[in-house]
Amino acid sequence: MTFINRMVKDSLVFLLFCLFLFLFLFAEEIKNISFLTRIPSTFFNVNTIFLSIILEAIPFILLGVFVSAVIQSFVSENVIRRVLPRNAYLALIPAALLGIIFPICECAIVPVVRRLIKKGMPSHVGVVFMLSAPILNPVVYASTYFAFKSTPYVANARMFVGFISSIIIGLIIYRRFKGENILKTKKDDHHHEHHHHHQRGNKLLETLYHASDELFDTGKYLFLGAFLASLFQAFLDRNVLLSIGTSTTFAPGVMMGLAYVLSVCSSADAFVASSFGSTFTEGSILAFLVFGPMIDIKNTLMLFGYFKKNFVLFLLMVTPLVVYFSVYLFQLFFI
Repeated sequence: MTFINRMVKDSLVFLLFCLFLFLFLFAEEIKNISFLTRIPSTFFNVNTIFLSIILEAIPFILLGVFVSAVIQSFVSENVIRRVLPRNAYLALIPAALLGIIFPICECAIVPVVRRLIKKGMPSHVGVVFMLSAPILNPVVYASTYFAFKSTPYVANARMFVGFISSIIIGLIIYRRFKGENILKTKKDDHHHEHHHHHQRGNKLLETLYHASDELFDTGKYLFLGAFLASLFQAFLDRNVLLSIGTSTTFAPGVMMGLAYVLSVCSSADAFVASSFGSTFTEGSILAFLVFGPMIDIKNTLMLFGYFKKNFVLFLLMVTPLVVYFSVYLFQLFFI
C-alpha cells in the first residue's frame, strides 16, 4: 500500500509539472480560446512564476544531489569523524563556516546534509551547516554586495547575523535532540544500499545511481514547494505589507514571512530584497536576507520528506524566533 501511495503522489507531481509546462508553451494560444478569456490573468501568472522558480532551482538541485551522491560513494564515516572536532560545541564553528568551501544554496543543501548525517555527522552540526551554507558562501556574499552597492555593509551584516543565528539554533537543537536520530527511516533506503553494494568496483557508476535516486526523491518536493510559492506570489496583496514596512518591530517579521513565501534562491534573493529598500527598514531587509535561505516553502517540504516530523516542527518554530531576535538586537545596536 505504501508503494502504491508513493506512486500516486509521484504521478500527481509529474502531471502537475507537465500541466504547467504545457501552459507555458501554449499560453498565448490558450488565452485566445473564447471561454478561457474570462479567466483572470493572475492564474497565468501562477504558471509563469512556478516555471521561473523551477528553472532557477533545477541547476542547484542537480548540484546538490550530485554532491550528495559523491559523499555517499567517496566519503567514509571515519573521514567525517576525523575532520570535525570531538567537542559538540566547538564543532559548531567549523560547521557554520563550511559554506565558504562548499557554496551550496538552500535549493540543494537538504539532501547533502541528510547524507552527511547518515554518514555519521552529528545532527546539530548538520543543522548548522544546513542553515549557514546558503548564506555564508562567496557566491551569496558577492551577489549581496552588488545588490546593495550604496550600502555595502548589508553584505557583512548578512554574513554576521547568519553565522550567529545558525550557531544559536545549533546549540538549541543539540540540547533538545542530543543523541536522537532526526532522520526518517525509509524502507527503500536499505534496498538502495544493498543494490549499490555490488557496484563498489565502479565508483562513478555508483555515484550516478545514487544521484538518480536522490533527484527523483527531491524533485517532487521542489515541484510542490514551487507550486505553493507561486500561488502566494500571484495572489499576495503587497500593499498590505508596504503599509507596515517602516515599523522596526513588525517589519522584520513581515519580511521573514515574505522570504518564506517567495522562496527565492539565496544567490539571487539580494536583488529582490533591494527592490524593497525604499519602503522597508534596513533591519527588515536583513531579516529577509537571513531567514529566506534558512527556511522557505521549498526546503520545508524537503525537510518533511527526509527528517522526522517532531524535529522539523521544532526547527520551524525555533529558526524564525532566533533570526527575528538576532536581527532585532542587531538593528538596535548597529543600524
